Amino acid sequence: MNRLKKYVKGENFTKRFIIMMIGIFFLGFWLSFLIRVNLGTDPCSFMNLTVSRRLGILFGTCQVILNAVLFVIVIFFGREYIGFGTIANMLFIGYIADFFGWIWDNNIPSSFFTNTPTRILTFVISFSMFVVSASLYMNADMGLAPYDAVPLMIKKYILKSIPFAIIRICYDFTAVLVGVLFGGIPNIGIILMSLFLGPVITAVGRLLSRYIFHSGNK
Repeated sequence: MNRLKKYVKGENFTKRFIIMMIGIFFLGFWLSFLIRVNLGTDPCSFMNLTVSRRLGILFGTCQVILNAVLFVIVIFFGREYIGFGTIANMLFIGYIADFFGWIWDNNIPSSFFTNTPTRILTFVISFSMFVVSASLYMNADMGLAPYDAVPLMIKKYILKSIPFAIIRICYDFTAVLVGVLFGGIPNIGIILMSLFLGPVITAVGRLLSRYIFHSGNK
């Protein structure tokens, strides 16, 4: 209850909530394109996508199951990372991607996603906007997805002397490895995500702080 009051009564709650939901929606929207062009997503989506295909379930359902399991861990060891954004990420991104993917499959010729020029152009645009959307969601500071909270808890409770960047890289690599074991093939998108997501999150955070939240530079 105290955590709920913290978010509801916190500074710029309405703005942060709207920005968080915009980020969540467009994460799913642009992810639907990244899945179709098959040139790479973030490690978590890569893992869940390959697992969902192997098990014959919806990508969104696989996202919910994984995050629900991790959410139990977060409840016990990382409640400070839980917020409205935690639940929104768990429940909506995967199903939004499934919904728009269904629309593309029924209205866009498959050749659009396999023809080299349109495939590359779609990937570049979708990847860029996916990273920006992730930055909006994270900078709204409305809670983290369980997948993102776990490496922070590992740093806090287990590997205290190891730099967080190393922990996160190993953590994401583990997700990629699980995806490979389920038949997935990692590609350039995962590498680009690891290179560009951090700097874009920082840049977008500064813009939001200055022009939306009016709290100066971060």
